[in-house]
Amino acid sequence: MKEIRFDDLDTLNGMITGEYGDFGPAKTLTQDMINQFAELTGDRQWIHVDVERATKESPFGGPIAHGFLTLSMLPALRSADGYRIVGHGNAVNYGANKLRFLAPVPSGAQIKSRSRLKAVEAKPKGTMITNEIEVGIEGSPTPALVYEMVVLYNPPRG
Repeated sequence: MKEIRFDDLDTLNGMITGEYGDFGPAKTLTQDMINQFAELTGDRQWIHVDVERATKESPFGGPIAHGFLTLSMLPALRSADGYRIVGHGNAVNYGANKLRFLAPVPSGAQIKSRSRLKAVEAKPKGTMITNEIEVGIEGSPTPALVYEMVVLYNPPRG
C-alpha cells in the first residue's frame, strides 16, 4: 500500500479523480446491530426493530437499518484505495458537504464501501481532505448512501 504524507499536497492533488476506487470487503449489518443502535440513539421506530411488523407492513419486506447506522459503519468498511495518509499527528472529522441516503439496507445485508479523493486544501492548521464515499449493498445496483466527508489532518505536536 502506498503511503502519502498528509502535507504532500502535490502527490495528494495528483490522486484526485472522478472515478471511485474498488470496493473493500463487505460486512454484514445484523438485526442485533440495528437493535443496539436503536437502544443507543432512542430511535426505536418499528420499521427498524419490530421484525414481525416490518415483515408484514413495511414496503421493504422486513426491517431495515437506520441510515445513520449505515453511515456509522464507515470506519469498519475499508475502501480498497491503495494508499494511506501518514505523518499526521491526528485527523479530525471536519464535517460533510453532502449526505444522501439512496436505498434502504435490509437487516442481514452485506454492505461495502468505495471512495474517491475529491479535494485537497492546505489550511493553517494542516491539510483538509475531501473524500466522496459510496456504501453499496451486495446484490443491489443502487448505493445505500453517498457521503462527502471532510477530514482535517493536523501535524504532530511538539
